[in-house]
Amino acid sequence: MTSEWSHKHLQQAVDAACVALWSWNVDTNIFRMDAKAFDLWGLEHAPSIEFETLSANIHPADRDRVREAFEATRSVEGPYEIDFRILVGEDIRWISARGRGADEGIRDRTMFGVFLNVTGRKQAEEGHELLAGEMSHRVKNLLAIATSLTAFTSRSTETIEHMAQELTQRLTALGRAHDLVRPLPGSQGHAAILGDLLTVLLAPYDDLGAFSGRIRVAVPRMGVGERTATALAMIFHELSTNSAKHGALSSETGALEVTGSTDEETLTLVWAETGGPAIVEPPALKGFGSRMVQSNLGGQLRGSIDYDWKATGLVAKLKLRISALQS
Repeated sequence: MTSEWSHKHLQQAVDAACVALWSWNVDTNIFRMDAKAFDLWGLEHAPSIEFETLSANIHPADRDRVREAFEATRSVEGPYEIDFRILVGEDIRWISARGRGADEGIRDRTMFGVFLNVTGRKQAEEGHELLAGEMSHRVKNLLAIATSLTAFTSRSTETIEHMAQELTQRLTALGRAHDLVRPLPGSQGHAAILGDLLTVLLAPYDDLGAFSGRIRVAVPRMGVGERTATALAMIFHELSTNSAKHGALSSETGALEVTGSTDEETLTLVWAETGGPAIVEPPALKGFGSRMVQSNLGGQLRGSIDYDWKATGLVAKLKLRISALQS
């Protein structure tokens, strides 16, 4: 195997691996780099570049760490790897600089190594970390809510069977709401679309064969934050379960319409039932579910609810502050 053949195939391997080459004179702090390295750094090609000039392109948060790490390689034996960010215009790239420390392989006071573009890997790692953090956050929130619901439900039911049924239904409603919560672009947080949220929450009550389609949802298209989605899930779960027990949704001929409108500061949602059992007198509304509705509206949503017990069915009007819906 001739040296010419070896050099040619080594260059092919370097090109195939997208490896950028560098050399560093440890006395003069002068870097020499191949064309791929200059392209990676977004710099004009030149015979050489000073270390200070090169490091000026490193992200300010990483700059001192990288300078110290390069100096430390002079006394650290074996291979090393340093990952850091560089600025190329408005873009941020991740570079991995690799070489050997303790002057191993030094020639004419010059050390050798490679640069690799690891931006894709770093972005994937950051995505995994964000996902893990988000999952941890949501699980903790759900556990806290589940604990609270368990305590309240135990005080508002008389039998274990009744408690299990009520708690399961409330937790299921929470699960349906959280299924719709999605990350927003950038760092805007997480949200669900209001109409989608209400449709999914009410869907289990809209499957009565020939009477399918008795529930209609027509509300403004707007996003609601994760905590708002949880609060609305609890409110509409209570309204729908009460209707399924005593109101329009307890009758095969009953119907429900949820409509909405907005002004500059307020979202108004109207829950209108028709076709259910005749209402003789308004209920007392002293149970846990009613208290929870009032608590969610007065606290998280900074809103209110008015009940109008018409003979044809309940008409409830919810007023919510738009500024409170994004959290």
